[in-house]
Parts: sequence; structure tokens; C-alpha cells
Amino acid sequence: MSHLQKNRKVLNRISRMQGQMNAMYKTVLDGEAECIDVLQQMAAIRGAVQGLMNELLEEHLKNHVLPEDYDEKELEDFLLLLKKYK
Repeated sequence: MSHLQKNRKVLNRISRMQGQMNAMYKTVLDGEAECIDVLQQMAAIRGAVQGLMNELLEEHLKNHVLPEDYDEKELEDFLLLLKKYK
């Protein structure tokens, strides 16, 4: 079992994104959607996806790339730099 399967936080975030996508789909399907509403929902979904990608990148670095004795402060600085330039 991968460490991601054990990570309830990751699974909860994915479930929330599924819920957001399903709500947007239903809104459009039912013909209730205004363009601005769909765009707002899409922006929220994009933010959720970006947040999950950042979290998974950090997990990947910690579990597969960095040595066991990595400097936590250096990792935080690196991740902040990545977020700044995305």
C-alpha cells in the first residue's frame, strides 16, 4: 500500500474536488448555470487541484527524493519559491 493510500487528508481533498466537479456538472446539466457562476466554480476547483498538487509534490520530495536527514527549513523555502513562480 502506498503512503498516499494511507493519507486520509489527500483522499478527503480528492473527494471534495469530486463533489465540486459533480456540483458544477449538475448546475450546467440542469440549465441553471450562468457563465460567471461556472467560472467561479472552476476557479475553486483549480485552486483545490493546485493545492493538492503542492501537497503531493511535498510528499514526493519527503518520501522519495530527499535524504532522511533533510533540512525542513530548506524544504519550506524551496516550496515557497515554487509556489511563487507557478
